[in-house]
Amino acid sequence: MRSRPCGSGSWTTSTMPAPRLVWIPSADNAAINRARASCSLDWVIMGLNREKPEREAMSIAIGYMPGAFGEGGSDHDYLRKLVEVGDKHDYDSLWLSDRIVGEKFSLEPMMACSMVLAYSDRLKVGTSVLAMPLRNPVVLAKQIATLDYLSQGRFFPAVGLGQEEPEEYEACGVSKERRGPRTDEGIALMRRLWQEEDVTHEGEFFSCHNVTVTPKPYLQPSTPVWIGGRSPAAARRVGRVGDGWLVSSATPEEVKEGCGILFETANEFNREIEDDHVGVLMGYYISDDVDDATEKAGRFVTRHRPDAHFTEFTAVGPVEKVAEYVQSYIDAGGSKFVMRPMCPADESMEQLQILGEELLPQFH
Repeated sequence: MRSRPCGSGSWTTSTMPAPRLVWIPSADNAAINRARASCSLDWVIMGLNREKPEREAMSIAIGYMPGAFGEGGSDHDYLRKLVEVGDKHDYDSLWLSDRIVGEKFSLEPMMACSMVLAYSDRLKVGTSVLAMPLRNPVVLAKQIATLDYLSQGRFFPAVGLGQEEPEEYEACGVSKERRGPRTDEGIALMRRLWQEEDVTHEGEFFSCHNVTVTPKPYLQPSTPVWIGGRSPAAARRVGRVGDGWLVSSATPEEVKEGCGILFETANEFNREIEDDHVGVLMGYYISDDVDDATEKAGRFVTRHRPDAHFTEFTAVGPVEKVAEYVQSYIDAGGSKFVMRPMCPADESMEQLQILGEELLPQFH
């Protein structure tokens, strides 16, 4: 099985559990035997007086989201304009949120992503993040595979557990209880549907009998599934069942800690997660006046953490300061970024242009 590349510096797929390299620094037969016993799929490399090979430098990719949540509803052409900005300034990808119910304006992300893919033949598109417990995994597997197939590998679904508020679960007839196991089972079933024929599944939450879903994804053996969330539990879920982590409202220190949990968990489950499959969703507002930027961005922060001020995970100030924020997350292990201008729709285009002209070239 193989995975088609998506280009240097891009969001790329991670294959299903693959052989790992286990480095034994000396001719230690006992160590070699232990490695072989614990990892039957691994290749054991033995070296004499040699250092462990250094990992290649991670490629940095910067994508973006629309302005503050709920903005853009007064302009039916807003999505197309966002795509034009992304193509003009060589952004890597465009990401859309998921809210099924609520008073604030919100497009259904799967349908909106299909429009983005039609508007642009270059931009990658992702969901940030799709509420997995509210979706039927058979239907969602079909939708994801279709977008992946038609876009030739430019669609990247990131999924999560959904909102903390109960309204969406109640409206969709889904219990919020055990949403974590429901998500895990749904992801596992989707992977089977993408890779197998005549799938039969009897689980706690879902069941199907002799089901085949076509088309199969363009990216083989499976469309990469990134998982959102800030908590240690989210990082562990990535290690168990995901291909990458998309974290938001997290400080660099929390990202670093989460990366450790993620890769440790992946190792426990004999899975391979690429080093550069850690993404950071970051709100930002560029202004030479830091106080003004902080005040303006603060109006659009939808979730204030009781344990951290929003400026600890939101980049506000001049371009140089925003670049320092980005670099701090790179140092913590992040390499894929989703930048969200914290401002009204009519101002977000200008913010995305400034970011594209003055910040993106620093990380290309």
